[in-house]
Amino acid sequence: MMLDKPSLTLKRRLNAAPAKVYAAWTEPERLMGWWGPREDDEPVLAETDVRPGGRFRLVFRAADGEEFDVRGVYREVVPAERLVFSWAWRSTPERESLVTLTMRPDGDGTMLTLHHEQFFDEAARDSHRMGWMAALDRLERQFS
Repeated sequence: MMLDKPSLTLKRRLNAAPAKVYAAWTEPERLMGWWGPREDDEPVLAETDVRPGGRFRLVFRAADGEEFDVRGVYREVVPAERLVFSWAWRSTPERESLVTLTMRPDGDGTMLTLHHEQFFDEAARDSHRMGWMAALDRLERQFS
């Protein structure tokens, strides 16, 4: 019997329509404005080819100068509603996981649900939880 791999789900209400939230996740110039797991991270590169089978790559530089590089492939693309993509750090390409973003209208804003699954272990899940929470804080400020 296979054991379930760790996963996490985060929800965040954003003060923007689903189309704007979707754009923040898919347009490189918008990603550069918010993406990164810590407040002092500096986005370096954002490349997206938003279509099923298309690839993305995000690079950011930490305060100590170390660069982090994550990439993946879009599995499902429903504009302003849903994005599903693989997720793997360049340093550990064999540890591929899966991210599903769901955007639902919520009054004049959007309820964003981020579900990240198939983590290698609990430690990977826990570090991603911290990173995603900080990144979502930064995203939320884009719309405040």
